[in-house]
Amino acid sequence: MASETETKKKEDLESRGVRDTADQIGEQETWMDQVKKLIHQNKLAAFSAVLIVVIILMAVFAPLVSPYDPYAQALKDRLLTPSAAHLLGTDELGRDMLSRIIYGARISLTIGLVPTLISMVIGTALGLAAGYYGGKIDFVIMRLADVMLAFPSLLLAMVVMYTMGGGLVNIFIALSLVNWAGTARIVRSQTLSLKEAEYVEAARSIGVKSRTILIRHILPNCLPSLIVLFTLNIPSAILSESSLSFLGVGAQPPSASWGLAVVRGKKYLFTEPWLSIAPSIAIMIIVMAFNFLGDGLRDVLDPYLKEQ
Repeated sequence: MASETETKKKEDLESRGVRDTADQIGEQETWMDQVKKLIHQNKLAAFSAVLIVVIILMAVFAPLVSPYDPYAQALKDRLLTPSAAHLLGTDELGRDMLSRIIYGARISLTIGLVPTLISMVIGTALGLAAGYYGGKIDFVIMRLADVMLAFPSLLLAMVVMYTMGGGLVNIFIALSLVNWAGTARIVRSQTLSLKEAEYVEAARSIGVKSRTILIRHILPNCLPSLIVLFTLNIPSAILSESSLSFLGVGAQPPSASWGLAVVRGKKYLFTEPWLSIAPSIAIMIIVMAFNFLGDGLRDVLDPYLKEQ
Protein backbone atom coordinates (compact mmCIF):
# COMPACT_ATOMS: atom_id res chain seq x y z
CA MET A 1 0.00 0.00 0.00
CA ALA A 2 2.80 2.38 0.90
CA SER A 3 4.54 1.81 -2.43
CA GLU A 4 1.27 2.42 -4.33
CA THR A 5 0.72 5.66 -2.42
CA GLU A 6 4.26 6.87 -3.18
CA THR A 7 3.79 5.99 -6.84
CA LYS A 8 0.60 8.01 -7.01
CA LYS A 9 2.32 10.97 -5.35
CA LYS A 10 5.18 10.82 -7.86
CA GLU A 11 2.76 10.64 -10.79
CA ASP A 12 0.83 13.59 -9.38
CA LEU A 13 4.01 15.64 -8.95
CA GLU A 14 5.17 14.77 -12.45
CA SER A 15 1.84 15.72 -14.02
CA ARG A 16 1.78 18.91 -11.97
CA GLY A 17 5.30 19.74 -13.13
CA VAL A 18 4.26 19.22 -16.76
CA ARG A 19 1.25 21.50 -16.29
CA ASP A 20 3.39 24.16 -14.59
CA THR A 21 5.94 24.00 -17.40
CA ALA A 22 3.22 24.28 -20.02
CA ASP A 23 1.71 27.24 -18.18
CA GLN A 24 5.12 28.96 -18.06
CA ILE A 25 5.63 28.42 -21.80
CA GLY A 26 2.13 29.77 -22.44
CA GLU A 27 2.88 32.82 -20.31
CA GLN A 28 6.12 33.47 -22.20
CA GLU A 29 4.31 33.24 -25.52
CA THR A 30 1.58 35.51 -24.22
CA TRP A 31 4.05 38.14 -23.06
CA MET A 32 5.91 37.99 -26.36
CA ASP A 33 2.62 38.42 -28.20
CA GLN A 34 1.75 41.38 -26.01
CA VAL A 35 5.12 43.02 -26.70
CA LYS A 36 4.57 42.55 -30.43
CA LYS A 37 1.07 43.93 -30.08
CA LEU A 38 2.42 46.99 -28.25
CA ILE A 39 4.97 47.61 -31.01
CA HIS A 40 2.47 47.23 -33.85
CA GLN A 41 -0.54 48.97 -32.30
CA ASN A 42 1.07 51.83 -30.39
CA LYS A 43 4.17 53.21 -32.07
CA LEU A 44 4.33 56.12 -29.65
CA ALA A 45 4.47 53.80 -26.63
CA ALA A 46 7.15 51.66 -28.29
CA PHE A 47 9.19 54.77 -29.10
CA SER A 48 8.75 55.95 -25.51
CA ALA A 49 10.07 52.60 -24.25
CA VAL A 50 13.16 52.95 -26.44
CA LEU A 51 13.64 56.53 -25.28
CA ILE A 52 13.40 55.47 -21.62
CA VAL A 53 16.01 52.75 -22.19
CA VAL A 54 18.33 55.32 -23.84
CA ILE A 55 17.91 57.71 -20.90
CA ILE A 56 18.57 54.91 -18.41
CA LEU A 57 21.74 53.90 -20.27
CA MET A 58 22.82 57.53 -20.40
CA ALA A 59 22.34 57.83 -16.64
CA VAL A 60 24.16 54.57 -15.90
CA PHE A 61 27.12 55.46 -18.10
CA ALA A 62 27.07 59.17 -17.23
CA PRO A 63 30.85 59.34 -16.54
CA LEU A 64 31.48 58.10 -20.08
CA VAL A 65 28.81 60.20 -21.79
CA SER A 66 29.21 63.47 -19.89
CA PRO A 67 31.66 65.88 -21.57
CA TYR A 68 32.63 67.59 -18.29
CA ASP A 69 32.63 67.06 -14.57
CA PRO A 70 29.16 68.29 -13.50
CA TYR A 71 30.49 69.56 -10.16
CA ALA A 72 33.66 71.29 -11.42
CA GLN A 73 33.36 75.07 -11.06
CA ALA A 74 35.01 77.53 -13.45
CA LEU A 75 33.97 81.07 -12.56
CA LYS A 76 35.73 82.49 -15.60
CA ASP A 77 33.32 80.50 -17.77
CA ARG A 78 30.14 81.37 -15.87
CA LEU A 79 26.89 81.98 -17.77
CA LEU A 80 28.29 81.11 -21.19
CA THR A 81 25.74 80.86 -23.99
CA PRO A 82 25.24 77.50 -25.73
CA SER A 83 28.13 76.78 -28.09
CA ALA A 84 30.16 73.91 -29.55
CA ALA A 85 32.21 73.72 -26.34
CA HIS A 86 29.15 73.82 -24.06
CA LEU A 87 26.07 72.67 -25.97
CA LEU A 88 23.66 73.90 -23.28
CA GLY A 89 25.84 76.67 -21.89
CA THR A 90 27.09 76.98 -18.32
CA ASP A 91 25.43 77.99 -15.05
CA GLU A 92 26.28 80.79 -12.64
CA LEU A 93 29.23 78.79 -11.28
CA GLY A 94 30.65 77.86 -14.67
CA ARG A 95 29.44 74.26 -14.58
CA ASP A 96 28.46 72.63 -17.87
CA MET A 97 24.68 72.35 -18.05
CA LEU A 98 24.62 69.34 -20.37
CA SER A 99 26.79 67.38 -17.94
CA ARG A 100 24.58 68.34 -15.02
CA ILE A 101 21.44 67.28 -16.91
CA ILE A 102 23.01 63.92 -17.77
CA TYR A 103 23.93 63.32 -14.13
CA GLY A 104 20.56 64.69 -13.05
CA ALA A 105 18.92 61.81 -14.92
CA ARG A 106 20.41 59.51 -12.27
CA ILE A 107 18.62 61.36 -9.49
CA SER A 108 15.30 61.64 -11.31
CA LEU A 109 15.22 57.99 -12.39
CA THR A 110 16.25 56.79 -8.94
CA ILE A 111 13.60 58.96 -7.32
CA GLY A 112 11.07 57.70 -9.86
CA LEU A 113 11.87 54.00 -9.54
CA VAL A 114 12.84 53.34 -5.91
CA PRO A 115 10.03 55.13 -3.97
CA THR A 116 7.47 53.95 -6.53
CA LEU A 117 8.60 50.35 -6.12
CA ILE A 118 8.58 50.61 -2.31
CA SER A 119 5.16 52.24 -2.20
CA MET A 120 3.74 49.64 -4.58
CA VAL A 121 5.10 46.77 -2.48
CA ILE A 122 3.50 48.29 0.62
CA GLY A 123 0.22 49.05 -1.18
CA THR A 124 0.07 45.60 -2.78
CA ALA A 125 0.62 43.79 0.52
CA LEU A 126 -1.98 45.89 2.32
CA GLY A 127 -4.46 45.66 -0.56
CA LEU A 128 -4.17 41.86 -0.70
CA ALA A 129 -4.70 41.60 3.06
CA ALA A 130 -7.65 43.99 3.04
CA GLY A 131 -9.41 42.35 0.10
CA TYR A 132 -8.83 38.74 1.10
CA TYR A 133 -9.36 38.79 4.87
CA GLY A 134 -11.95 41.60 5.03
CA GLY A 135 -13.51 42.50 8.38
CA LYS A 136 -11.53 44.65 10.78
CA ILE A 137 -8.34 44.32 8.74
CA ASP A 138 -10.09 45.70 5.68
CA PHE A 139 -11.71 48.50 7.70
CA VAL A 140 -8.47 49.68 9.31
CA ILE A 141 -6.40 49.55 6.11
CA MET A 142 -9.01 51.28 3.97
CA ARG A 143 -9.70 54.03 6.49
CA LEU A 144 -5.96 54.68 6.68
CA ALA A 145 -5.85 54.77 2.88
CA ASP A 146 -8.78 57.23 2.87
CA VAL A 147 -6.85 59.51 5.21
CA MET A 148 -3.80 59.39 2.94
CA LEU A 149 -5.90 60.07 -0.17
CA ALA A 150 -7.75 62.95 1.48
CA PHE A 151 -4.65 65.14 1.24
CA PRO A 152 -2.62 65.99 -1.89
CA SER A 153 0.41 63.70 -2.01
CA LEU A 154 2.77 66.61 -2.63
CA LEU A 155 1.46 68.41 0.47
CA LEU A 156 2.01 65.31 2.61
CA ALA A 157 5.48 64.86 1.13
CA MET A 158 6.28 68.49 1.98
CA VAL A 159 5.17 67.92 5.59
CA VAL A 160 7.39 64.86 5.84
CA MET A 161 10.32 66.68 4.24
CA TYR A 162 9.96 69.73 6.49
CA THR A 163 9.85 67.38 9.48
CA MET A 164 12.80 65.19 8.48
CA GLY A 165 14.83 67.70 6.48
CA GLY A 166 16.01 67.80 2.88
CA GLY A 167 18.04 65.12 1.12
CA LEU A 168 17.54 62.24 -1.27
CA VAL A 169 17.10 59.58 1.42
CA ASN A 170 14.32 61.58 3.04
CA ILE A 171 12.69 62.01 -0.38
CA PHE A 172 12.67 58.21 -0.71
CA ILE A 173 10.95 57.90 2.66
CA ALA A 174 8.46 60.72 2.03
CA LEU A 175 7.31 59.54 -1.41
CA SER A 176 7.14 55.90 -0.27
CA LEU A 177 4.89 56.82 2.66
CA VAL A 178 2.42 59.00 0.76
CA ASN A 179 1.89 57.04 -2.48
CA TRP A 180 0.86 53.55 -1.32
CA ALA A 181 -2.85 54.21 -0.78
CA GLY A 182 -3.88 54.26 -4.46
CA THR A 183 -2.16 50.95 -5.10
CA ALA A 184 -3.80 49.41 -2.02
CA ARG A 185 -7.29 50.36 -3.19
CA ILE A 186 -6.75 48.99 -6.71
CA VAL A 187 -5.29 45.70 -5.46
CA ARG A 188 -8.08 45.36 -2.88
CA SER A 189 -10.79 45.77 -5.51
CA GLN A 190 -9.21 43.10 -7.70
CA THR A 191 -8.69 40.77 -4.75
CA LEU A 192 -12.36 41.05 -3.79
CA SER A 193 -13.38 39.71 -7.20
CA LEU A 194 -10.56 37.19 -7.59
CA LYS A 195 -11.09 35.50 -4.22
CA GLU A 196 -14.56 34.42 -5.38
CA ALA A 197 -13.18 32.76 -8.52
CA GLU A 198 -13.64 29.02 -8.94
CA TYR A 199 -9.93 28.16 -8.87
CA VAL A 200 -9.50 30.06 -5.59
CA GLU A 201 -12.53 28.31 -4.08
CA ALA A 202 -11.12 24.96 -5.24
CA ALA A 203 -7.72 25.71 -3.69
CA ARG A 204 -9.36 26.78 -0.46
CA SER A 205 -11.55 23.64 -0.35
CA ILE A 206 -8.55 21.29 -0.49
CA GLY A 207 -6.83 23.09 2.37
CA VAL A 208 -4.35 25.36 0.58
CA LYS A 209 -3.06 28.02 2.97
CA SER A 210 -4.27 31.59 2.56
CA ARG A 211 -0.72 32.88 2.07
CA THR A 212 -0.20 30.43 -0.79
CA ILE A 213 -3.48 31.42 -2.41
CA LEU A 214 -2.57 35.09 -2.21
CA ILE A 215 0.93 34.64 -3.64
CA ARG A 216 0.34 31.94 -6.26
CA HIS A 217 -3.22 32.59 -7.42
CA ILE A 218 -4.38 36.14 -6.67
CA LEU A 219 -1.19 38.21 -6.94
CA PRO A 220 -0.22 36.97 -10.46
CA ASN A 221 -3.63 38.04 -11.74
CA CYS A 222 -3.04 41.53 -10.32
CA LEU A 223 0.32 41.94 -12.05
CA PRO A 224 -0.94 43.44 -15.35
CA SER A 225 -2.67 46.28 -13.46
CA LEU A 226 0.37 46.72 -11.21
CA ILE A 227 2.72 46.98 -14.20
CA VAL A 228 0.59 49.70 -15.77
CA LEU A 229 0.26 51.48 -12.43
CA PHE A 230 4.01 51.29 -11.91
CA THR A 231 4.79 53.00 -15.22
CA LEU A 232 2.18 55.69 -14.52
CA ASN A 233 3.39 56.35 -10.95
CA ILE A 234 7.02 56.86 -11.95
CA PRO A 235 6.44 60.24 -13.68
CA SER A 236 4.36 61.34 -10.68
CA ALA A 237 7.30 60.61 -8.38
CA ILE A 238 9.71 62.42 -10.72
CA LEU A 239 7.46 65.49 -10.76
CA SER A 240 7.13 65.34 -6.97
CA GLU A 241 10.91 65.29 -6.57
CA SER A 242 11.28 68.19 -8.99
CA SER A 243 8.60 70.14 -7.13
CA LEU A 244 10.17 69.46 -3.72
CA SER A 245 13.60 70.48 -5.04
CA PHE A 246 12.04 73.59 -6.58
CA LEU A 247 10.57 74.46 -3.16
CA GLY A 248 13.93 73.94 -1.46
CA VAL A 249 13.09 70.81 0.55
CA GLY A 250 14.23 68.20 -1.96
CA ALA A 251 17.70 67.58 -3.33
CA GLN A 252 20.24 69.99 -1.93
CA PRO A 253 23.20 71.71 -3.64
CA PRO A 254 25.51 70.71 -5.21
CA SER A 255 23.31 67.82 -6.41
CA ALA A 256 22.64 67.80 -10.15
CA SER A 257 18.87 67.62 -9.71
CA TRP A 258 16.66 68.80 -12.56
CA GLY A 259 14.23 70.49 -10.19
CA LEU A 260 17.08 72.21 -8.38
CA ALA A 261 18.52 73.36 -11.73
CA VAL A 262 15.16 74.91 -12.65
CA VAL A 263 14.91 76.92 -9.44
CA ARG A 264 18.56 78.05 -9.59
CA GLY A 265 18.11 79.22 -13.17
CA LYS A 266 14.86 81.02 -12.43
CA LYS A 267 16.54 84.30 -11.56
CA TYR A 268 18.30 84.27 -14.96
CA LEU A 269 15.13 83.45 -16.90
CA PHE A 270 15.11 86.69 -18.93
CA THR A 271 18.86 86.90 -19.54
CA GLU A 272 20.05 83.26 -19.72
CA PRO A 273 16.81 81.29 -20.23
CA TRP A 274 18.57 78.03 -21.12
CA LEU A 275 19.44 77.52 -17.45
CA SER A 276 15.79 76.80 -16.64
CA ILE A 277 14.48 75.70 -20.03
CA ALA A 278 16.97 72.85 -20.55
CA PRO A 279 16.23 70.96 -17.30
CA SER A 280 12.51 71.72 -17.72
CA ILE A 281 12.53 70.06 -21.14
CA ALA A 282 14.41 67.08 -19.66
CA ILE A 283 11.68 66.68 -17.02
CA MET A 284 8.95 67.00 -19.65
CA ILE A 285 10.54 64.36 -21.92
CA ILE A 286 10.97 61.71 -19.22
CA VAL A 287 7.50 62.30 -17.76
CA MET A 288 5.77 62.16 -21.15
CA ALA A 289 7.73 59.04 -22.12
CA PHE A 290 6.58 57.14 -19.04
CA ASN A 291 3.00 58.36 -19.48
CA PHE A 292 2.86 57.26 -23.11
CA LEU A 293 4.39 53.89 -22.20
CA GLY A 294 1.87 53.45 -19.38
CA ASP A 295 -1.03 54.23 -21.72
CA GLY A 296 0.27 51.73 -24.26
CA LEU A 297 0.72 49.00 -21.66
CA ARG A 298 -2.79 49.65 -20.36
CA ASP A 299 -4.23 49.17 -23.84
CA VAL A 300 -2.39 45.86 -24.17
CA LEU A 301 -2.75 44.43 -20.66
CA ASP A 302 -6.15 45.67 -19.50
CA PRO A 303 -8.61 42.77 -19.94
CA TYR A 304 -11.60 45.12 -20.04
CA LEU A 305 -10.16 47.01 -22.99
CA LYS A 306 -9.42 43.72 -24.76
CA GLU A 307 -13.08 42.76 -24.59
CA GLN A 308 -14.22 45.97 -26.26
